[in-house]
Amino acid sequence: MNVRNGQGTARFIEPMLLLRTDKLPEGDVWRYEVKFDGYRALAIKSAGQVRLRSRNDKDFTKRYPGIVAALAGLPDETIVDGEVVARDAAGKPVFQLLQNGGTHVHFYAFDVLMLSGKDVTAEALVKRRELLESHVLPRLAEPVRCSPVLEASLSDLIQSIRYERRAWKGWSQSAPTANTNRDSVQAPG
Repeated sequence: MNVRNGQGTARFIEPMLLLRTDKLPEGDVWRYEVKFDGYRALAIKSAGQVRLRSRNDKDFTKRYPGIVAALAGLPDETIVDGEVVARDAAGKPVFQLLQNGGTHVHFYAFDVLMLSGKDVTAEALVKRRELLESHVLPRLAEPVRCSPVLEASLSDLIQSIRYERRAWKGWSQSAPTANTNRDSVQAPG
C-alpha cells in the first residue's frame, strides 16, 4: 500500500463533511452507511494520551470518559473519525440522550485518517476502512464499535428505510443517508 511515510504527530484535522444531495448516487463506486443521530468526533491518540474532539474541535474528552477509556488501545499517533451515539433501552439512537448525559453511549468508528504516525488520508476510503478494521478496531473494546457498511442496492436500501420508519413510528435517523465514494480520499470540510 502506498502510504505517505514520515512520523507525523496526531492532531486535530478538520473532518470531511457530508454533502446534501437531492438524489442519492447509485453504482458500484458508492457505498452506504447508517447516518446515526449523534455527534461527529475524532479520536486522537498522541504521546500516549487519548483525546476526543468534536468536528468543530471542541473537547469531548471529559464529557465521554467511557469512550476515551475504551480508546486507550489506539496505536500512538493515530486519528479515527467516527460518531458519538446514545441509544435508548430498545437500542434506538436518541440525540436527546446525548444532550442529557445518556449512559448508553457508543463511538461508531468509520474511518482512520492517521495510523501510527502515517497520514493515510490520500488513500482510497476502502483502503482506509481495511486499515481501520485490521489495525485499529481489534485493539479496542466496547463502547467502541465499527460503523456498519450496508451491502445492498440503493432500491433495496430505500425499501428497507421505509420499513424501518414504519417500525420505529416516524424515527427518521435509521436512514442510511451517508453515502461515500469507495475511492474517495479524505479532504477537510
